[in-house]
Amino acid sequence: MRKLKLSELNRISVEEFKNSSKTPIIIVLDNIRSLHNIGSVFRTADAFRIESLYLCGITGTPPNKEIHKTALGSTESVDWKYFDQTMDAISFLKKNNVSIYAVEQVEGSVSIEEFSPSFEKPLALVFGNEVSGVGDEIIQQADGCIEIPQFGTKHSLNISVSAGIVIWELFQKYFRTL
Repeated sequence: MRKLKLSELNRISVEEFKNSSKTPIIIVLDNIRSLHNIGSVFRTADAFRIESLYLCGITGTPPNKEIHKTALGSTESVDWKYFDQTMDAISFLKKNNVSIYAVEQVEGSVSIEEFSPSFEKPLALVFGNEVSGVGDEIIQQADGCIEIPQFGTKHSLNISVSAGIVIWELFQKYFRTL
């Protein structure tokens, strides 16, 4: 085996990314404290051509050198919007006929493996604050909640890890429907 050179990775330019078709998923970050987590989610969104990121409340926004450290330029390729309040983003999504699912451990949540979105309309995924999770008022407005099964003692994953798992799982499901 040989490690591939950067020139062999078939990377596309930012312009090509902007003009390419996207995975119909919008990521909503509900009051994320860590700038490194935000940058990591940008990078994951770039990797799977996610439609957009909505940064809400205390969630930091580009340009920011701490976000850039982990985003590695993906703040230039991935479309994003800022909302003062997460509920403003949720209202905007509802007006635009987007299905909204919080990624949170709640009564009646659906395990990510069992979650089967139709992809007939865009899907928004809400990821919550590192300490308090997705806000209760957001959960009440969501169409449902998705949970990542966990079997250890913590039952808590870093938000950037959770985003990577959920985005990858839904990316695969989306391309199976094409």
